[in-house]
Amino acid sequence: MHRFATRHPVWAFVIAIAAVLVLWLIFAPWPAGLEQVMGRKRVFLNAVFGGITLGALYFLVASGFTLIFGLMRNVNLAHGSLYLIGGYLGYEVSDATGSWLLAFPVVFVVVAALGLVLQHQVFRRMEGQDLRQTMVTIGLSIVLADIMLWTWGGQSYTVLAPDWLSGPVELPIISGIGQDGTPAYLRYPSVRIAILVAAILIGLAMWLVLNRTRLGMLIRAGVDDREMLAASGVRIQVVFLGVFAFGAGLAGIAGIVGGTFQSLSPGEDTRFLLASLVVVIVGGMGSIPGAALGAVIIGLAEQLGLVYAPTYSVVSTFLIMAVVLAFRPQGLLGEGR
Repeated sequence: MHRFATRHPVWAFVIAIAAVLVLWLIFAPWPAGLEQVMGRKRVFLNAVFGGITLGALYFLVASGFTLIFGLMRNVNLAHGSLYLIGGYLGYEVSDATGSWLLAFPVVFVVVAALGLVLQHQVFRRMEGQDLRQTMVTIGLSIVLADIMLWTWGGQSYTVLAPDWLSGPVELPIISGIGQDGTPAYLRYPSVRIAILVAAILIGLAMWLVLNRTRLGMLIRAGVDDREMLAASGVRIQVVFLGVFAFGAGLAGIAGIVGGTFQSLSPGEDTRFLLASLVVVIVGGMGSIPGAALGAVIIGLAEQLGLVYAPTYSVVSTFLIMAVVLAFRPQGLLGEGR
């Protein structure tokens, strides 16, 4: 951050002013004139927190995608199918056992095993052949979508959260002032807060593993010069199998999360594949902080757009992507290669 501020002082100043303004809009009571322009503060806060929690879901999907696509250079356009399969399996496990938490390890293992099969039987045979990988994984996504439609039908499913996460929690953020002058505080679903905290912890753990451990060093070295690392005696294929499986497992976990505070239905696989692509492009390929930043930006753009510009909300995310590609093709936090 200090290096960025030194190299781009004007942009750093603009970002700092924007951050202060956003914090003031969130935490300070709004004057009556501002509410006449922007509407009630409660609506704004719900849109902001809805965008942040949606960003947390996008991050869970895109973090696995950025490991597979950004680091390993495997074009897996069946990643959205892994998300939807994980959601359906999570629904079945939680419905059969009555345990929401048990669904997470079960789905992670099953979808990670599916990822192992994909890496070993598909991508290992087409290394460096981006076009073939694209066409094969598009075909796989179509086949998996038909299998899921045949198995679970066309109706929507919702994964029920446990009782201890039901109901709202009161946040120390003023959402309005009552007629008697007392402040009213924002109440927000506790399950979404828990999911946001879990996404932050997962993101920190992934960043630490990639940047502070020997395993992360091997992964990055294998991406930069696979032949040299293999010649040094490292079984790089085993490392990449593990990375692919972990990324697929994350997508499966994201499916449970998405089914908990949204729903699961045919077509969600394509939606989250596109969202992952946009997040990775905006944030930067292979960057975990970039995936987090891109997910929050896209989530906020979608939710704020639905509230304040519903006519143009559909194109807002793609407009952001186009601007980033025009001025910083490697992504906001990506490194040029």
